[in-house]
Amino acid sequence: MQTIQSIKQQFREPSLFEQALTHRSWINENPGIRNTNERLEFLGDAVLELVVSTFIFNKFPDEEEGFLTSIRANIVNTVNLAVVARKINLGNELYLSRGEEQGGGRDNQSLLADTVEAIIGAIYVDQDFDAAKTFIQAHILDNIDELMAKPLKDAKSRLQELVQSQGKPAPKYRSVDERGPDHAKEFVIEVSVDGETLGQGIGRSKSAAEQTAAEHALASLTTIE
Repeated sequence: MQTIQSIKQQFREPSLFEQALTHRSWINENPGIRNTNERLEFLGDAVLELVVSTFIFNKFPDEEEGFLTSIRANIVNTVNLAVVARKINLGNELYLSRGEEQGGGRDNQSLLADTVEAIIGAIYVDQDFDAAKTFIQAHILDNIDELMAKPLKDAKSRLQELVQSQGKPAPKYRSVDERGPDHAKEFVIEVSVDGETLGQGIGRSKSAAEQTAAEHALASLTTIE
């Protein structure tokens, strides 16, 4: 697996690499220098979904759409992408505001995952689809057997089953924030069980943010156990 520095060296246009690492909070403190990574993240998300979808479509020729969707969700999610970011030391290179950094932004799962998608988008623009595909295969599909061994149910379903097996009420999801422009709005959702907040998620839709919140809740409950 490459480091973020070796990935940088492959860029023909260094400014694209820098943009991929630029969080919107940094722009607020450094206006007029360059754009945020949000457009690249949007593109990278689409490239990532296409590569992974094609891979599992070919790998499981006899499976139906529901199975393929569940497998893809096991591969392309905030937790897995954040793991990739940490492996390549991405957090150390991020352009963040002082407040975002002090708040733990360099290890924030959602922020790291979004930046991985931005890197994919930047590689696609700077080089080509094959280069982006190579990155995805090397960094995201490299442990495919392990990822496919995970439960096929989504995070919300697994969290609900877990807490109800413990005799607790069903998880409750609450929207705590909406931010960003209309074309790139992010939703912040908290999940709680029996009055205790267990996780928070950020996503481009409320359903995506709920899934991320459930993933974080499952991770925290597993750690506690």
